[in-house]
Amino acid sequence: MNTKNDTIVAIATAAGSGAIAIIRLSGPLSLETALRFFKRPNMPLSASHIESHHSYFGSLYHNDRLIDEVLMTWFKGPKSYTGEDTVEISCHGSEFIQERIVRLFLESGVRQAQPGEFTLRAFLNGKMDLSQAEAVADLIASQSEMAHRMAISQMRGGFSNEINQLREKLVNFASLLELELDFSEEDVEFANREDFVRLLEEISIKISQLIQSFQAGNVLKKGIPVAIIGKPNVGKSTLLNAILNEERALVSDIPGTTRDSIEDTFIINGYSFRFVDTAGLRESTDHIENLGMARTYDKIQQASIILYVCDISTMDDKAINAMLEEFNTYIRDENKHFILVANKIDMMEQLPTHLREMFDLDSVFVSAKRKENIHELTDKLVSIVQKTSLDSGVMVNNSRHYEALSQALAALQQAESGFKSQVPSDLIAIDIRRVLYFLGSITGEVTTDELLGTIFSKFCIGK
Repeated sequence: MNTKNDTIVAIATAAGSGAIAIIRLSGPLSLETALRFFKRPNMPLSASHIESHHSYFGSLYHNDRLIDEVLMTWFKGPKSYTGEDTVEISCHGSEFIQERIVRLFLESGVRQAQPGEFTLRAFLNGKMDLSQAEAVADLIASQSEMAHRMAISQMRGGFSNEINQLREKLVNFASLLELELDFSEEDVEFANREDFVRLLEEISIKISQLIQSFQAGNVLKKGIPVAIIGKPNVGKSTLLNAILNEERALVSDIPGTTRDSIEDTFIINGYSFRFVDTAGLRESTDHIENLGMARTYDKIQQASIILYVCDISTMDDKAINAMLEEFNTYIRDENKHFILVANKIDMMEQLPTHLREMFDLDSVFVSAKRKENIHELTDKLVSIVQKTSLDSGVMVNNSRHYEALSQALAALQQAESGFKSQVPSDLIAIDIRRVLYFLGSITGEVTTDELLGTIFSKFCIGK
């Protein structure tokens, strides 16, 4: 993405009508352009009389025709979002007014901003690094408290600081290694080999931890996938409706009613969960129903949490043991949480006390039909997620960052192997340069126009 040192304009607020809207200009002619149309009765303004970070009430005119009464706020660079001279016009939220003001500025020679160009300029002007710029998009898109917290943490430089510290340590030693290459004929060593190997191992451990955090971070960002599975007619769809507190899934006494997965997102205590109601698991000659069951197993593979729903009023010891045997793989999977949801307790006169002791796994006894004990299930879901806390350290939730870290780790391991095998220093130096390159690509120390274009094209126009 190419950006020029010209003046750009765009609507900064969400599309559509509202009480107010904000039109943003950025560039060397932003104030001059705004003042060309901004007037205050009996109190004319000039650029020399305007103070930065102050708002001024007035009206926008075009050829003496009133467009709207507005507030104009002036931010003198570099103390602005983009690092450039910036003006924000707060107007009434009519779509007609917004478009008219933008067209007014465009006709005066200002250019329409490209998607993400304001944030791109902020990055190019050193107001934030690349990972922080990406966090701006995540913050705008955040739909839950956890997604919001991760975006805020990254915007404040938590992740960038981790990467920069790793890179700085490696640069110091790498410079000594490069120095050795300049004196290769004299056979001298400036870099202590034992200290260098220890540093590589330390950085490898840290990068590995960041890579391992991606699965949890990505799930928290997009919503924790929860698969609701079980035999036909055990109340899976009723359970989904009870959790969402709405009639989202079709409920019927006819086995096989749910033939394809039904998904919906629900936020519980600030955590976003993506619930998937799946087709009932049973042997069937119906081709369509079998396709639905095949998708059920796909959803089980993708899920972080599995809710196995059973009709506790009809299950005996044999059925329970068969269920445990069938799903033993998922029950023991460290990357998944398996919860047995014993449904239809309303069909039992009394819940035998020994039932809870029979299950060597998380279990909740509910009546989805009467919405009994649903809160116990949702509390358990939240407690599972809370075990993965942001307070324990920086969490990776960006696929680009994950890929760069993975490549950096591979190059780092290659360098470690080279040291232990006593390969020539010039070959090891190549691997170290690759590590620095991949780490630098995360924060923007290393960039290409193609990379920037891909990242910022995903932003909205006014950001």
